[in-house]
Amino acid sequence: MVQLAPSILSADFARLGEHVRLVEEAGAEVLHIDVMDGHFVPNLTFGPAMVKALRPHSKMRFDVHLMIEEPERFIADFAAAGADHITFHLEASRHVHRVVQQIKELGLTAGIALNPATQLDGLKYILEDLDMVLLMTVNPGFGGQKFINSVIPKIQVLHHHIEQKQSSCVVEVDGGINLETAPLAARAGADILVAGSAVFGQADPKLAVEKLRRAVSTVQSE
Repeated sequence: MVQLAPSILSADFARLGEHVRLVEEAGAEVLHIDVMDGHFVPNLTFGPAMVKALRPHSKMRFDVHLMIEEPERFIADFAAAGADHITFHLEASRHVHRVVQQIKELGLTAGIALNPATQLDGLKYILEDLDMVLLMTVNPGFGGQKFINSVIPKIQVLHHHIEQKQSSCVVEVDGGINLETAPLAARAGADILVAGSAVFGQADPKLAVEKLRRAVSTVQSE
């Protein structure tokens, strides 16, 4: 079953706790938390304090996506704040294995993210150690971007490769997910769909999650 991961990047921060509860009530399994440093991407967002503040208000799995340089500097802080999973970018670290092990030693699951133009070859010697691969379907840094359709074959190839290896690693897709693109990503092999403006950018986030769930369910019943 495809899981939904609303991204708080598009949420109304003045009503953040309320909106998080609404999407959890609607059945969202994962809360996606985008962390940006103004260097790896040209934007600044949250730190560990935001994760710590939200943790008592939700039982959802906290999926922290580090769009930052030298992610190893902050792994322990996000783990202590209440993260369940941490993903960092292949393009942002010189020592990928070391960072994956650092995450796992703290009791979290670990993932690697790839930008749209980054080839899958970089996963060749690390895939067996991963719990998740996040494929970006927009260029990271801002919410509300248009889904890059050319990434769909990349999702398909990765999904097929994971199946062949009989790996438990899951595929997450992030960027431009809405009622039209969610079924495309799910059909290509995505296990988790990150949706920002399609959920928190709507008047009723709870209803938005329910609509996305219905859109994806049509694919799963095929």
